Amino acid sequence: MLATDNVEAIISYKDARYFIETDHIEKCVKSIKKIFGVASLSVVDECTSDMNDICKTIAEYSVNRILDGESFAVKARREGTHPYTSIDIGREAGSAILEKNKGMNIKVNLTNPDKKFYVEVRDNKAYVFNRYISCPGGLPLGSQGKISAEVYDKRGVVSAWMMMKRGCKLVVHGDYDLNLLKMYDNTLKLCSDSKNTKSKETLGRVVGTSLDNLDIAKISDYSTPTYFPTIGMTDANVDELYRRIQKSDFD
Repeated sequence: MLATDNVEAIISYKDARYFIETDHIEKCVKSIKKIFGVASLSVVDECTSDMNDICKTIAEYSVNRILDGESFAVKARREGTHPYTSIDIGREAGSAILEKNKGMNIKVNLTNPDKKFYVEVRDNKAYVFNRYISCPGGLPLGSQGKISAEVYDKRGVVSAWMMMKRGCKLVVHGDYDLNLLKMYDNTLKLCSDSKNTKSKETLGRVVGTSLDNLDIAKISDYSTPTYFPTIGMTDANVDELYRRIQKSDFD
């Protein structure tokens, strides 16, 4: 996805985390938000796992991110062996933020803060950030095989996208707003025979329909499993999800 969007980055993987280093943060975030299987991402400041370094980093990070009179909390977690606990991180980092923003009348509120700061310590490194950016989640694209998708209207697009989120690659029949689906799969396969949705290479098909428009007689003509992910959704529900898919807005 990064290559498709022309985003230069260095990617590494460790302990169920992908780490992406790039000079093009906004473009990178926009790109990663289109990847199924990714639940969230965060833009972080990195430092060592030394407590003094964590406190210095989060103190600098808090400047201009917390306003006069606001409350805050530090949420910490760690993996590995360290001479401190997550509670210790929260206490020391919170004190560092108070000291750095002295005179702004800020205060700690652990239950309902105006701002949250996160510290994640992993072995000899620590990561400071203030937001989890929601991504589509679901299962990695292609992990659940291929299905045929009837994409003739907005409901068809949304239904196809929902099956992509479930890990299915698509063989598309129809041509309604295919660019939207290609945003999430740049190798999207189009079928030249738009009338024949039966295929030996697919495990089933997905159809965009509402309960009111469900054609039982037509369904019975097919021997493969048929999926209707939007059948319980109103047109307004479909329109809202369609808008969110367009903008990769999953918050």
